[in-house]
Amino acid sequence: MSCKSDVDLATLHKTRLEERVHYKLSWWARRFSEKQKHFKNLKNLVVCGESTSVSGDCVSKRETEINNEAEARLIENCSNDKEYFGTDVCRRRRSGTWPRTRSLNAPSPSQQFGPCGRIMKNSAMVMQIQDPASQRLTWYKTPLAVLVIKKARDHTVLPPFIKLVEWLMHTKNMVVWVEEAVLDDPLLVSDNKFHVIKDKLVTFREDKDNLTDRIDFIVCLGGDGTLLYASSLFQQSVPPVMAFHLGSLGFLTPFQFDNFQEQVTNVLEGNATLTLRSRLRCIIVQKHQERKESDEINAQIEYNAVNKPAANILVLNEVVVDRGPSPYLSNIDLFLDGKHITSVQGDGLIVSTPTGSTAYSGSAGGSMVHPSVPCIMVTPICPHSLSFRPIVVPAGVELKISLSPDSRNTSWVSFDGRNHQELLHGDSLRVTTSIYPVPSICAQDQISDWFDSLAECLHWNVRKSQKALDEYERSGEQND
Repeated sequence: MSCKSDVDLATLHKTRLEERVHYKLSWWARRFSEKQKHFKNLKNLVVCGESTSVSGDCVSKRETEINNEAEARLIENCSNDKEYFGTDVCRRRRSGTWPRTRSLNAPSPSQQFGPCGRIMKNSAMVMQIQDPASQRLTWYKTPLAVLVIKKARDHTVLPPFIKLVEWLMHTKNMVVWVEEAVLDDPLLVSDNKFHVIKDKLVTFREDKDNLTDRIDFIVCLGGDGTLLYASSLFQQSVPPVMAFHLGSLGFLTPFQFDNFQEQVTNVLEGNATLTLRSRLRCIIVQKHQERKESDEINAQIEYNAVNKPAANILVLNEVVVDRGPSPYLSNIDLFLDGKHITSVQGDGLIVSTPTGSTAYSGSAGGSMVHPSVPCIMVTPICPHSLSFRPIVVPAGVELKISLSPDSRNTSWVSFDGRNHQELLHGDSLRVTTSIYPVPSICAQDQISDWFDSLAECLHWNVRKSQKALDEYERSGEQND
């Protein structure tokens, strides 16, 4: 990682980490205080007991016992929050390694049904997302570091790139990060405007530098592939992404570059709507890493603790398992939360996110799903069966894909079209929803952006309109 600017990045990074830790601790303290306040209100409501005189407003003895029991349990849970938070068990559950079936990016449903029924409390739940229509970007600290990613090998992106970087530095006083290879672009090196700002850029290398907690804001200049590349740089929390349409298709890039100053300023001021695009967490388990699991929970903990070197990749569009160069059909077993669902015979299988439903999965016949819908899509590639229809499963389930014992050939796996590698007999691919979505900034809102992309990029439901009946034909039908 190289830096030629006057900004002390070490001090900036240390200060930012301290601020974020302080913010998280403050959030936890507020949550603890809110719980205590809720318990006091609940206790004030329970005023009727066995010795109270009978009246129409008094609750029954049984209802009082239930309320007292519920209050005691909630107070006990609240008192244990501080001890629970920060433990290894908590970190395992919050990091998504605890085996569970749950929905991640959806409105939290009502958990009480009638006067008696309710959902059992699930301590493995790691997050609750509010109504997607109300998901708006909020900065608790003014963003200082911005990562600018441009489309590679496209000279038409260079003038907008220089214009944007210069404006972010001089007008917004931000630290601008770029990929190290950008500095070696011969067209940029020969540009006088870029030569002035070149020494103030902070560079990184994809395979060697970790950008976690160093970037506050991402700006993409290019097409959908540029956004996919930005997602691959962050294997944990992703900063908000603002994507400008300077590529070919532009399904995921809703912003036009004409008035970028006004649009970027609005985002930096917090006037923006977010679409949380879920990602898939993929782990390839080699044959020698498999364990005989007598206890599912303990085996899962052991697997994550012992086999850390296993490939752990987050994808935004899809993971594809196909037959590769082999002439034989793929023969793949598909498991869902440990239960064998079906065997896939055909050219392969696509496991995609809702964002990827309009990519390879859509081309293979899968449904198009809005990115705010919490789900995982399973789409076969040219299945050797007329009844194999694409399916949609809940977000949070774990899919296991492995070669059938009688498969004639091996399979190949690719993640968002990259990292192509072979899946051998005895190996397995584990896929589930990641807890780290990509916060994509909307140009208008979640609904308008998506349907505009369907109409403009895919020409969805475009056809010639049927002619209306003229007055003579209408009167003839009425007479008949």
